[in-house]
Amino acid sequence: MTNVLVLEDFDSPTFERENEGEMVAAQDQESDRLSAFEKGYKAGWDDSSSALSAENQRLSVDFATNLTDLSFTYHEARTHILKGFESLLKQSTEKLLPQIAKAALPQLIWEHIEHLAETSASRPLTLLVSPEARADVESILPKDTSIPIEVREEQTLAEGQVYLRSGVTEVGIDTSAVLSKIEVAVNEFFQTQTEEIKAHG
Repeated sequence: MTNVLVLEDFDSPTFERENEGEMVAAQDQESDRLSAFEKGYKAGWDDSSSALSAENQRLSVDFATNLTDLSFTYHEARTHILKGFESLLKQSTEKLLPQIAKAALPQLIWEHIEHLAETSASRPLTLLVSPEARADVESILPKDTSIPIEVREEQTLAEGQVYLRSGVTEVGIDTSAVLSKIEVAVNEFFQTQTEEIKAHG
């Protein structure tokens, strides 16, 4: 028995039709695969974009909430500190500074007396003081001076006010005005702070 080798004839029209159908089917199948891949890729991309957008939105909301909480905490702390500081500063201005000014007044007077004594030759000096300050002022004056110094009470002067006169020259010392200005400045500062705190809620 002889085996006959049958070879395919590539020139035959039947071969072309059979292969053409297979090629079209393969192309359709590949096209379907590409289309499915594109749809899956697009769906995955859309899902990840949506998830990223949702995460960004959540982070923005969390950040805004944390910032609001932090701002509120800052203003609470600032308000608390300012209230404590206000009490301390007002007590200092009302009680401590007047005592310091009263203690410093004699030294201030003496410095001005020395200056006037140098510039006014030997003219007599007159010190106008409040009745409350007379004893303190007289206690700092030396008993032996080459310049005559007269201390006079002036009812219209406040305790921290003193005027020194020598001829036509007059020098005023007014610690009560300084204390008053400090008190006004402190009150204005805390008034401004209170208004700012109310404005920020």
